[in-house]
Amino acid sequence: MTTYAVTGATGHLGALAIEALLEKGVPAGDVVAVVRDAGRAAALAARGVQVRTADYTQPGTLQAAFAGVDRLLLVSGNEVGRRIAQHGNVIDAAKETGVGLIAYTGITRADTTGSPLAPEHKATEELLAASGVPHTLLRNNWYVENYTAQLADYLARGAIVAAAGEGRVAGAARRDYAEAAAVVLTGEGHAGRSYELAGTPFTFKELAATISEASGREVEYRPVGPGELIGILTGAGLDEGTAGFVVALDESIARGDLDIESTDLPELLGRPLTPVADVVRAAL
Repeated sequence: MTTYAVTGATGHLGALAIEALLEKGVPAGDVVAVVRDAGRAAALAARGVQVRTADYTQPGTLQAAFAGVDRLLLVSGNEVGRRIAQHGNVIDAAKETGVGLIAYTGITRADTTGSPLAPEHKATEELLAASGVPHTLLRNNWYVENYTAQLADYLARGAIVAAAGEGRVAGAARRDYAEAAAVVLTGEGHAGRSYELAGTPFTFKELAATISEASGREVEYRPVGPGELIGILTGAGLDEGTAGFVVALDESIARGDLDIESTDLPELLGRPLTPVADVVRAAL
């Protein structure tokens, strides 16, 4: 019997990873959902999934949560600027409790990209390498849902406003990334591997056209400069720091940091990727 654990199990990716494990036939009792708030995982507990509470900032809770776990999906934390220490706590706890494999969700080309998100992921990969725990790097590109979550704004404006120039984003559906993680956790031969997981690259102009076709409402891509976008974002209520970070992400896209050609994701899945249009239609 193999026991699988997923951190951040009530988050967007973690919840889908739990579902993917169950869909692959893993018995619910062999799945551990590691969460900060057990109340949010009541539906999982009702299905027989083990729910254990832990916090990335509290090593003791992590060791208790990982007791008896054989394979762990470490879903990267969402507190940018604090993730190196948090991920280090998870890795240390996994090592202490004898976890046999850690699969880590990072970012594509973490060791070479200029993305402002990369440094924490690169540092986490280095911690994994130094830990001696067998591990697999799941270098996830952008989620298409990063954009479909903003559909209401796009439709209200009639435009996607961004400082990404003609940059392309090799985004894929979050569910596809989650299924790939389940494939790695339940399969063999993945330890020591690094997978560049990405979809078919698209421009913001192409994304706007897809939204227009799916919604029946005209949406255009309106490229703007970094300074103008900061003004738009702060005018909408964002603080200067957050607006600057959003603009830095757009500038990263303009440089081509998320434009990657890789077949790792469909090869892991053994099927074609979910079309961007399908993700848009589902969100609509």
